[in-house]
Amino acid sequence: MVHEYFKRNFNGFKVLVQVNPANFSGMELTINNNGTVEKRKMRFDEEIFEDLEEDGFEPASPLEFNLYLKGLAKY
Repeated sequence: MVHEYFKRNFNGFKVLVQVNPANFSGMELTINNNGTVEKRKMRFDEEIFEDLEEDGFEPASPLEFNLYLKGLAKY
């Protein structure tokens, strides 16, 4: 299974999204400027890739996502 990763910076926080294209499950990380990370398991629909592009998300690396997930990166 190969996940796809996306990111977007907002005012004061960053959002990283992991999507499993086989079953549209995944995870969303919200990293606040104070360093806290909020994790949410997600279920997406078939239009998730179009939605992410429309919302201004860009491709991200698995390494970046996993560093934030494990608490090893700082915003």
